[in-house]
Amino acid sequence: MNRIGYLVLSVTLVVVSCGQAQTAKNAQTDTVAPAPTTAPALTGPELEHYTAITDHFFEPMLAGRFNGSILVAKNGVILFERYKGYRNPIHKQDSIDSHTAFHLASISKTFTAMSTLKLWQDGKLDIHDPVGKYLSGFPFPTVTIQTLLNHRSGLHNYVHFMDKPAVDKHKFLTNQDVLQYIIDHARDREVFSGQANRHFEYSNTNFALLALIIEKVSGNSYPEFVTKTFFQPLGMQDSYVYTQTDSGKSMSSYYQTGRPFRMEFLDMVYGDKNVYSTVRDMYKWDQALRTGTLFSKGVLDSAYAGYSFEKPGQRNYGLGWRMLMIPNGKKLIYHNGWWHGNRTVFVRMLDENATIIALCNNDYKNVYSAKRLADLFGDYRQGHESFDEGEPDPADSTAANATTTVTTGPADPAPVQPVAHRVSAVHPRPHHVIHKKPVHYAKRRPQKKKAPQAA
Repeated sequence: MNRIGYLVLSVTLVVVSCGQAQTAKNAQTDTVAPAPTTAPALTGPELEHYTAITDHFFEPMLAGRFNGSILVAKNGVILFERYKGYRNPIHKQDSIDSHTAFHLASISKTFTAMSTLKLWQDGKLDIHDPVGKYLSGFPFPTVTIQTLLNHRSGLHNYVHFMDKPAVDKHKFLTNQDVLQYIIDHARDREVFSGQANRHFEYSNTNFALLALIIEKVSGNSYPEFVTKTFFQPLGMQDSYVYTQTDSGKSMSSYYQTGRPFRMEFLDMVYGDKNVYSTVRDMYKWDQALRTGTLFSKGVLDSAYAGYSFEKPGQRNYGLGWRMLMIPNGKKLIYHNGWWHGNRTVFVRMLDENATIIALCNNDYKNVYSAKRLADLFGDYRQGHESFDEGEPDPADSTAANATTTVTTGPADPAPVQPVAHRVSAVHPRPHHVIHKKPVHYAKRRPQKKKAPQAA
C-alpha cells in the first residue's frame, strides 16, 4: 500500500473518530436470527464507527475483480453485507445474492470436526480411540481420531499419493476409495510417515476419513448427518453437502482468466471439502457455536486448543480450526479454504463476538486479506500479515503443489489499525499503524487434553 493509501485511511479514521462519518451506503444493520447472546447492543456511534471503517476496508476489493459475497457482524448485528458479480461471471448471468451458495472448500472441515465432536459429546465415540476401531482394515494402530482432527496422524495428502497412473481418473473417487488405497498401500511412505502424533502436517486425508467415521457411528451418510445435525436445526436453508444430485444447482468456479474449472476425479470426496453455504448461513453457524446450545464448554475448549507446538510461533491448529495465538494473549479462530477457483475466509473473534466471512469463486487470492479487518475489533496485530494459501503456511486446499502467495496491490483491502481497547460509545478513537513482518507457520509440542464433560 503506498503512502497515499495510508494517508487516505488516516483521514478516514480521523473523520470516523470525530463522529462525523456517515453510515456506509446500503450498509446492512439487520440481524440474521442470531443465537441468544449476552453481548451488549451496539450504540449509534459504535455502529457508525465499525460500519464506516469496514466499508472503506473492502472498497478496493469490491472495486476489483472479486466475484462473491462478504459479511461482517458484531454482537448479533450485521455491520456490512455485500454481493458482487454473477454465478457465471463470463456471461454475466444470475447475479449473486444472499441465497447464492459457494463451495466452502476447506472451511468444510469445521463441519466435519464439529460433527465428530458432537458424536464424542453424545458418548457415541471417543476421539482418543484408534481409527481402526471404526474403519475396518485401517492399518495404523497408533493413529487416533484426535490425530485426524488436529492433523497429527502422519497420513499424507490423498490428493498427492492418489495422483498415480494406476488410479482411474475417468471416474470419481469416493471416501471409501481413499481408505482402500491406504489399506492397499500401507507400506508406502508416500501414504504414511511411519509415526503418528510426531508433528503437524495439514492433510485432507484426515478429514476424508473422519467423514467415514461419522457415517459408521451415526448410521447416516455424511451429507445426511450434517444436514440433520446442523443445517436443519439452525435454519441454514441454503447450505448442503454436495452430491451428484446437486450438479444442477451448484455454482461452478473459475480461473482468473474466466475459464471455468471442470469436474475432476477428486471432486466427490467430502469431509475435507464439498460443503456449500452462504455468508448468512455461515453467520448462523458462527452464532450457534458461541451459545453453548450445541456443545459443552469442555468440547469447545478442546476444539479451540492448540495441538501443534513443535516450534515457537503464533500459528496453530485445534480440532478442525486454525488459530493465531497472539503474544498479547489474544486468540483468533479461523479457517480458510481453496478448492479450484473457490477461495474462502471464515474469521471468528470470540472475545469480541465478531465475525468476518468472505466467499468467492473466481480464484481471487486477495480475499484472504479479509482477515486483516480483525484489527478493527481487537488487538490482533494482523495489519501487515501475509495470508498465503500455500507454503509455508500449509494450504487449506486440496489443490496439489499450491504455492501462491497473497500480494499487496491495488485490489487489496485498506489496512486497519490494531486496537487494544473497546471503542468508546461517545468518541471512537482512531487506530495506529504498526509495521510487522509476516509470521511464518510454526509448530510446538502437543499438549494432552482431558475429555470434556458432556452438556
